Amino acid sequence: MLQSIAHYGCHFLLPLAVALIWFKPNWKTAYFIMICGMLIDLDHLLATPVFDPNRCSINYHPLHTYYALAVYILLLFFKKTRLVGLGLVIHIIADVVDCSFM
Repeated sequence: MLQSIAHYGCHFLLPLAVALIWFKPNWKTAYFIMICGMLIDLDHLLATPVFDPNRCSINYHPLHTYYALAVYILLLFFKKTRLVGLGLVIHIIADVVDCSFM
């Protein structure tokens, strides 16, 4: 139960907090763009089984690798890609929190 609250709290509440604090005038747009970072979970469709509650996503799925994380961090340095990068990095943080419970 606590694992699910922490995981999904990071997925939805952390981007909301970031949007409200640092992107206040356009927080709805910022929040939406960061939430779109969850689309990287589409790489779970490449795994068999698609969902395994005992599997850590980090460095297992292609878009959850350390190499992908390096690209996501690079996106933070450019104004045009910063929100996308934030959404992706926050997504990875949420998955790290989830893995820490395993």
